[in-house]
Amino acid sequence: MRVVLMGPPGAGKGTQAEKLVEKFGMVHLSSGDIFRAEKASGSELGQKLAAIMETGALVPDDVVVEMMAKAIVAVEGSGLLLDGFPRTVAQGEALDETLTKMDAPLDAVVIIAADDDEIVGRITGRRSCPSTGKIYHVEYMPPKVEGIDDETGESLVQRDDDKEDVVRQRLEAYKKQTQPVIDYYRETGKVKIVEVDGMQSPDSVFADIAAALEAGEN
Repeated sequence: MRVVLMGPPGAGKGTQAEKLVEKFGMVHLSSGDIFRAEKASGSELGQKLAAIMETGALVPDDVVVEMMAKAIVAVEGSGLLLDGFPRTVAQGEALDETLTKMDAPLDAVVIIAADDDEIVGRITGRRSCPSTGKIYHVEYMPPKVEGIDDETGESLVQRDDDKEDVVRQRLEAYKKQTQPVIDYYRETGKVKIVEVDGMQSPDSVFADIAAALEAGEN
């Protein structure tokens, strides 16, 4: 099964991705994870990505397509869960071209919808451990000791792109650039479109997604 997982930043895509990968045996390719790894590498491309990501802007199409196509080809023959890609129509067209060459067309597009203010609260409350990357939330999943990682004892940090002004920029960028991608897939009529309410509990969101995918009809 080859699925694109869509939704605004903070809609819970990461949580659902873990559950979907476990249930359906897909390889999870997150554009955010791929970009952050490149950013951490300190390469010239990584430095360029860092400057872009820290302002909340989206990475240019040509860079995204090159990196994601490479990752997709590397796991050819496996089920795919694409998270954070495609974000523009050009990226969607490039993805279709790549999958067509692999004779592995897309099966479904899953869209998790969520309220803007709820998303801002979710994202701005996130904190992470600098060395392990473990994620906490000041309200929903706090550490045992405020501001301190449970395992390493390090001070937790807030990523620059998790601050409110950047989050709202990211939401506007998502709406402006990604809604046309959803429209693109609806218009093609070639893939199953699954839209779920992301304001439900994570288990309820997952149940809705899994049921729709297992139904197996466009």
